[in-house]
Amino acid sequence: MPKAREQMHYDVLIVGAGPAGLACAIRLKQLAIEKGREISVCLIDKGAEVGAHLLSGAVLDPRALTELFPNLSVLDAPLNVRATHDSFYFLTEGHAFRLPTPPQMKNHGAFIISLGRVARWMAAQAENLGVEIYAGFAAAEVLYDESGKVVGVATGDVGMGKNGEPTDRFAAGVELRATQTVIAEGCRGSLTQKLFEGFKLRAGVSPQTYGLGLKEIWEIDPARHRTGSVQHTIGWPMDRRTYGGSWLYHWEKNLVSIGFVVGLDYENPYLSPFEEFQRFKNHPHIAAVLQGGKRLSYGARALSEGGLQSLPRLTFPGGLLIGDAAGFLNVPRIKGNHTAMKSGMVAAEALIETLATGAPEALAYRPKLEASWLWDELVTARNIRPSFRAGLWGGLLYSALDTVLLRGRAPWTFSNHTDHTALKQAKDCAPIAYPKPDGILSFDRLSSVFLSNTAHEENQPAHLWLKDPRSALDTNLKLYDSPESRYCPAAVYEIVRDGAEPRLQINAQNCLHCKTCDIKDPTQNIIWTVPEGGGGPNYQDM
Repeated sequence: MPKAREQMHYDVLIVGAGPAGLACAIRLKQLAIEKGREISVCLIDKGAEVGAHLLSGAVLDPRALTELFPNLSVLDAPLNVRATHDSFYFLTEGHAFRLPTPPQMKNHGAFIISLGRVARWMAAQAENLGVEIYAGFAAAEVLYDESGKVVGVATGDVGMGKNGEPTDRFAAGVELRATQTVIAEGCRGSLTQKLFEGFKLRAGVSPQTYGLGLKEIWEIDPARHRTGSVQHTIGWPMDRRTYGGSWLYHWEKNLVSIGFVVGLDYENPYLSPFEEFQRFKNHPHIAAVLQGGKRLSYGARALSEGGLQSLPRLTFPGGLLIGDAAGFLNVPRIKGNHTAMKSGMVAAEALIETLATGAPEALAYRPKLEASWLWDELVTARNIRPSFRAGLWGGLLYSALDTVLLRGRAPWTFSNHTDHTALKQAKDCAPIAYPKPDGILSFDRLSSVFLSNTAHEENQPAHLWLKDPRSALDTNLKLYDSPESRYCPAAVYEIVRDGAEPRLQINAQNCLHCKTCDIKDPTQNIIWTVPEGGGGPNYQDM
């Protein structure tokens, strides 16, 4: 007879220790103290430690964090480098042309940060307030009561304690039950997708659209370092039909954060976001910064770019969605951490009321959001990203019109489209000949994955699987020339030709948990499920 699963009970359970989940937990405890109430809050994360799976540019608008901590200046937060200089360039293959920096991309008052460091600092503040935080705990299943209300999550893993140490408290099959469950998984979370389907949370809204962000941290020649410099580019190496761009942030101690984002609504199945990033670094304008430097780390993560019109219904019986699980990224500002935090804080205010009344849903959540500066940001930014369906020039022209003349208040709202349907068949596209990595500025995927500290237990069940294994050959290979072997930034998918016919090999041990395969597969045949807790990348300063 199977052993009964251990149960633990809380008032609020938060799934995901990113900026949204941490801000929600902290604000809940702050409000409880203000109101003289006792509220038990548990926050879990699948990474080996808080911050292990977090990746962001990142230039942080401190607005939400300052609201969360009015005494922020005396709390020794890891906000060490202020953004002091903005620049914006259009690249051709051999030249860089400086353009006026769009108003929404100016970063006066912002900080260049490591999101992982900020998250670990926030986790310490949360624990000081009494929040229970457990890393290495992968939520694999949503729990429901007889009425269909969400009552928590379950896992089959052994988890980690507050400081990353193994603990028997989370033995196999533990159930974490709560009066209210907050989903803060980030972009394209596996439980989020189940809730979307089960409660039809996406009914009547525009499809979500995504980007893939790839990032490296370099230590560069001190003579080339400009502390506080924030640079963005558009143009090369992207073609005029593909949305994308780069960042280069001069952080502390001669470190730079360099990254590239490719919109996952691209058309050409021969395009490889990873290879585009690698050849971008060889542009003369970029190579001049990196030359003589050393690459220290690498990672990749999908991000939700749909904005206001792609927001799902945010509540369900027994819980709600916050952060990038819902899609609160402000694309024109290239910022989502401050909006994620604000959504978590607003959710906490709604949850306090819900717990007091015993209501099954935090119905005040959306009205409170709509009354906040977060909502105003999304309203103003809503048409910029979808305008680029008209191509680079059309998008730039509309963005200028929307920003300068309409100020984001146009009487129309553009819709988004699903990314996987944008992919054309291979016969209708030209192959892309990418240069071989030089080992100086450009590198291969396997050596890059090594720098992400990615690891999965060899004997665990596969967390990537196919609904129809034949589709990988009969459709993906035959019609699209195996696009999964290119869009994955970690060489997880590989066509092997060592027998009578080719086969798809899935190297799940390489997986960065970026979720690109779950998004871009043309037949939606690839299913990403949560692996054992603690597996995946272990980013330190990304």
